[in-house]
Amino acid sequence: MGKKTYPEAMARLYLRVYVCRVCKTKRKADPIKVKLRKIKCRRCGSKQLRPKRRPL
Repeated sequence: MGKKTYPEAMARLYLRVYVCRVCKTKRKADPIKVKLRKIKCRRCGSKQLRPKRRPL
């Protein structure tokens, strides 16, 4: 029997959250700006971001 997942909790934890590929820092940003590489990592300055992985 699995845990019950609430949609508002899933949205808060995974929607619009991106992770830096270099230093693994999380950043919340607009997906369009991430795709256009206008958002950079606060910590290292890299523009290589990926979406945060969701558990299965």
